[in-house]
Amino acid sequence: MNWRLKIKGFLSYGVAVARGKALAVIMLAASPAWAEEVTVLTFGDSLTQGYGLAEADGFVPQLQGWLDVQGAEVELVNGGVSGDTTAGGASRVEWSLTPEVDAMIVALGGNDLLRGIDPGVSRGNLDKILQVAEAQEVPVLLVGMDAPGNYGAEYEAAFDAMYPELAEDYGTLYFESFFKGLGETDPSKARQYFQSDGIHPNAEGVALIVEAMGPKVLELIGEVE
Repeated sequence: MNWRLKIKGFLSYGVAVARGKALAVIMLAASPAWAEEVTVLTFGDSLTQGYGLAEADGFVPQLQGWLDVQGAEVELVNGGVSGDTTAGGASRVEWSLTPEVDAMIVALGGNDLLRGIDPGVSRGNLDKILQVAEAQEVPVLLVGMDAPGNYGAEYEAAFDAMYPELAEDYGTLYFESFFKGLGETDPSKARQYFQSDGIHPNAEGVALIVEAMGPKVLELIGEVE
């Protein structure tokens, strides 16, 4: 082979390599933000922990399965503590946000309702949780909870408002209600999705909750840099 052909071959090879690198960059840019595995802490109470259910039927395992089907590279960490209030969450949030945690789902407030805790106190606790997450640059999905009317209209309004207002204050993602997927507009139909205590969802109910909340969790994963 003469030197002209060798140079021509070398140049062709160089062009091919350059094209290959350019294609790789384009493919990388087009990949979802969660192309690398993301660790998400699910920070809540018995609803998160999976009270009364077989392990595989709990909120976290079912949400993990749903996200796997979507192709999301994510590992969920079950940070649910049965009986926990917003105060309990505020007291443990700093050591719960270990260095490997990339994002957090905050679903607390149900036990505050059961105890009739002043919404102002609950709000202050959630505020502390969000402050810690913001300081550590951890994106948050804040999950709301609807207050029953038996505490009075003023209590109900104050409790229900704290979630969207805090989400706006901190610029976090917000999901209106943990039970949104259970057809909350028709309580009589929703009963079939609860365990006998009428408080905790059964496996079928959890599946509906996950289906409703899942897209918002994907948004949260997408916020991880």
